[in-house]
Amino acid sequence: MVVSVLEEMRIRSLGVIDDAVVELSPGFTAVTGETGAGKTMVVTSLGLLLGGRADPALVRVGAKAAVVEGRLAVGGRSSVAVRAEEAGAELDDGTLLVSRTLSAEGRSRAHLGGRSVPVGLLGELADDLVAVHGQTDQQGLLRPARQRQALDRYAGDAVAAPLAKYADAYRRLRAVVAELGEITERARERAQEADLLRFGLDEIAATEPLPGEDAELAAEAERLGHAESLASAATAAHAALAGDPEDPEGVDAGTLVAGAHRALAAVRSHDPALAALADRLGELGILLADVAGELASYASGLDADPRRLATVEERRASLAHLTRKYGEDIAGVLAWARASADRLAELDGDDDRIGELTAERDALRAELGGLAQELTDARTEAAKRFADAVTAELASLAMPHARVTFAIRQNETADPESGVEVGGRAVAYGPHGVDDVELLLAPHPGAQPRPIAKGASGGELSRVMLAVEVVFAGSDPVPTYLFDEVDAGVGGKAAVEVGRRLAKLARTAQVVVVTHLPQVAAFADRHLVVEKTVDGAVTRSGVKAMEGEDRIRELSRMLAGQEDSQLARAHAEELLQAARAGS
Repeated sequence: MVVSVLEEMRIRSLGVIDDAVVELSPGFTAVTGETGAGKTMVVTSLGLLLGGRADPALVRVGAKAAVVEGRLAVGGRSSVAVRAEEAGAELDDGTLLVSRTLSAEGRSRAHLGGRSVPVGLLGELADDLVAVHGQTDQQGLLRPARQRQALDRYAGDAVAAPLAKYADAYRRLRAVVAELGEITERARERAQEADLLRFGLDEIAATEPLPGEDAELAAEAERLGHAESLASAATAAHAALAGDPEDPEGVDAGTLVAGAHRALAAVRSHDPALAALADRLGELGILLADVAGELASYASGLDADPRRLATVEERRASLAHLTRKYGEDIAGVLAWARASADRLAELDGDDDRIGELTAERDALRAELGGLAQELTDARTEAAKRFADAVTAELASLAMPHARVTFAIRQNETADPESGVEVGGRAVAYGPHGVDDVELLLAPHPGAQPRPIAKGASGGELSRVMLAVEVVFAGSDPVPTYLFDEVDAGVGGKAAVEVGRRLAKLARTAQVVVVTHLPQVAAFADRHLVVEKTVDGAVTRSGVKAMEGEDRIRELSRMLAGQEDSQLARAHAEELLQAARAGS
């Protein structure tokens, strides 16, 4: 089923064509007309519509711009429809409008579905829309990538099955290589990070800080640094509370409070309020005695040992070294150590992951090598069948000595890491295998096979492409084929064979052929004639559909140059009958 069909083209102010509409059919459309009438402009118009090079010399003399508009019937979710919608184009009930404007000054504009788009986008769509075969414009199967795709379709399951497995393995290999590359690239950074963490953890482990140790040592250093003044103050305070043994006459707080307590105790039974105050003085005396005792103990226990102070300061310096690098205090340092130990365990696990990925990468490369060999073998076998079929077609198209072959090559790589091993060689690989596929032509015995674009003249090339397309019919996804000069240098029986093969190709695709041979035109499902009239200095061309009597007259003109020749008419009718019977 045809996915996309070019239904109509409108051409304005292009070459000899003033304003013409070309209506096309899904099958085989033949375009004929007298020399100079503008048949080739149909091919040129389609080329412009598909993003071809814009030559301002094509603009009709006296016109400001040439315009080509096309209407495509786009079926389902075809690649053309999807790409057009991605570009913002609008589809009207499965119809896509395409236009190209070329100004006389050389400016070119393109529109797709009512939206202005880059001309290059039309070229992208052309790859999936039309294969053009003509003297000056060759597309489609002239590209090696298209040739490989078509050969793979021609080969069928023999290629499709290993290719599907290959594609899965290729995608997985790409993912593994990407992950491995990322980890390997980051491994340097992560190794540096691990070294820093390990160094820090070793420093902390060597110092062995304890929770709260920094605060305790700070207090001890403060105490040891002021031991003499602290002892003097404690002794003086003790003397003030409990008395100074060296001054028996001195008055101390404890004696005074005891005297006050005794004075109240003597009369406390006479007034409860005074008794309460006496109790409080008793408690105060006990408290003073306790404080005095602690002051005496503090003073006697205070050690102004400079060696201990030096030890404390040295320890504090070690802890300060850690807090400068790893935390605000020892609590922060210990928290950093716990988090860093977890992170180091994570980083050390990269080596295991790298090993796993490396093993998987090597296994996938080996698998790809085996699958690539299967693909090469299947393509080689299919290429032989294809070459024989095309060569047989060429024999019927007035090229009896031509020979078509496929060159299937692999590119060796000096870096084994960038290739896969096939047949003991490290070769470059891609998403479709390791094969570079190219179609070659030897036009006559003794000639060296060359790429088909270089191995044939223009007319021969169109016939070669016709033979290729006929053999590939149903395999190649392009829905429309345009042939110009396909019958150059052909006549008689060979011309009938050209027409028959075009009709065969039209069973699975839309085929448009610009021809001067009635034997070819007779096989068409739709026959268009480009006619020109001379009106003063202005030449206008129109495109008309030929049916019934009109078609017979046109075929008669093509046969004998005389529309009304009875002999030519009889021959034209015979051609039509033979085409209907043999197509």
